Amino acid sequence: MTISNTNGALDGHRYRTLVSTDIGGTDPDDFQSMVHLLLYADVLDIEGLLSSPGGEGRKEQILQVINCYEQDFEHLQTYSDRYPPPEALRDITKQGGVEWASFTGIGQSTEGSEWIVQCARRDDPRPLYVLGWGGLEDIAQALHDAPHILPNLRVYWIGGPNKKWSTNAYQYIADHHPELWMIETNAAYRGWFTGGNQSGEWGNSEFVAKYIAGHGALGDFFNTHLGGTIKMGDTPSVSWLLKGTPDDPSQPGWGGQFVRAWDRPHVVSDQLTTATDQIEEFCIFDLILPVDSEMPTNPEAVMKIENQAIVGDFGAEGSVRFRFSPKSDQAWHYTIHSNIQSLNGKTGEMTSFIPPSNLAQAPSAKYPNWWTDDPSPKNMEGKHIGAKTVNRWREAFLRDFAERMARCKAPNDKPLQSPPLET
Repeated sequence: MTISNTNGALDGHRYRTLVSTDIGGTDPDDFQSMVHLLLYADVLDIEGLLSSPGGEGRKEQILQVINCYEQDFEHLQTYSDRYPPPEALRDITKQGGVEWASFTGIGQSTEGSEWIVQCARRDDPRPLYVLGWGGLEDIAQALHDAPHILPNLRVYWIGGPNKKWSTNAYQYIADHHPELWMIETNAAYRGWFTGGNQSGEWGNSEFVAKYIAGHGALGDFFNTHLGGTIKMGDTPSVSWLLKGTPDDPSQPGWGGQFVRAWDRPHVVSDQLTTATDQIEEFCIFDLILPVDSEMPTNPEAVMKIENQAIVGDFGAEGSVRFRFSPKSDQAWHYTIHSNIQSLNGKTGEMTSFIPPSNLAQAPSAKYPNWWTDDPSPKNMEGKHIGAKTVNRWREAFLRDFAERMARCKAPNDKPLQSPPLET
């Protein structure tokens, strides 16, 4: 199986790249994806590395990976003189927002959001590919502060679990910048570590043991995360630029293959829901409830649902609003805790479902440049829509990754070689 298109970075096309990551925050797999990114830094024009954690994690975690890169830099240079010096990477590492956006979806400018604007304004005819590995807070803020940069951006966003934390920034973009060029992958990215050929050396742990552990400082660092098992859930955004046709999401590539997005599902309820209320997985769900006319001076309300505690917004007079995104198809139960007597202890339920395949034939006129996972059954891996558009290339992208990891070893170390690359 091959990719006939030759517009990727591994075929000589250079793409301006900026990464917004929650490394050190909600998921440790970003450390693995950062190692992978730096191994390919010679074929991409990396312009920014932003720490956008929405909580724990800071740019120091990015610098930690760059320190490993610095230890391997001498060996990497023997393969390509286009690897950027470690100090150049440190210079473009910026701190983004450390809090999830409020209900409005925007807040204050950050070093990270300002860096997006600065990069997007550069006099360069090429678009700026912004790879979102966490929340959308800095991207939303940049669009709010400088909406004129929108035509210059190409966003590939790893949604799914990230979407449930970044609902407000997401909805701000959907409402105010619907013409943004955007790939929203909520499930296809899972094909990087789910399905495909995982026999023998291609298994998630077997591959690490053979081709990554012991391969320079970057390889050893990679091996310390997630028990030496591949997850790398954000890496498809990088591989999207490496092999395929990055400017055409409908074409196959290592980062997936996508369909034009249907209207972005946004469900609003003005009453407590029940198990019979059906919502699409990965949708945005707003619960808006009336509150007593006589409220405490400082009203508080929290919706507890699964592992989230969603703080209610009292911005609309006479009501409180909660915003949630279901990351899978299942039944959901929630309880509201509040210092408002009429709200405290209230409970509700709802059920989320996998989007039907016919939505792929209903592209939205409102979102002309928005792409998302293909819901066709043929591309599902278990319940994960679109995942087979990624994992069908598993051997090819892992072979190439293994060859890249070998660059981190000294020549006399005789690194193990992967089988020949097949595209």
